[in-house]
Amino acid sequence: MNRQGPRRSTRPPTRRDSRRPVRVAPQPPPHPTELFTDRLLLVLTGHKPLHWFARHATGHGFEDLLWLLDHRPLPRTGPQPTIHDIGRFEPDPGVYEVFARISVGPRLHALAFRMARAEDRRWRCTAVELGGRPPRDSDE
Repeated sequence: MNRQGPRRSTRPPTRRDSRRPVRVAPQPPPHPTELFTDRLLLVLTGHKPLHWFARHATGHGFEDLLWLLDHRPLPRTGPQPTIHDIGRFEPDPGVYEVFARISVGPRLHALAFRMARAEDRRWRCTAVELGGRPPRDSDE
């Protein structure tokens, strides 16, 4: 009787399955307009304080945001706001005008803002609107 002992090779058996592991392609980083939309939404719904966004806003953008928080904030309770669509237009190099449709329950809100690349190469929000333009002083 010819008995074979335990297998002496440490090599795994030959693979008979023709499928290969699925390789997931790395996702590109989000566009700055998408990041700013998310950040603005967090502030407008009260999930983040205004000072958290202050370094990302300049001049009118910060004033607009202050006015919006006092007069037209998005609901802080109830259904979570959902971003449906983000669009952007680049009127000049380094400047984006952005619009987003945001739903809160059955209501749809329009968010628009302008962002520009500052001299330090960082993006800054320079104007914000939510369902209409906040009033500005007439001397500007």
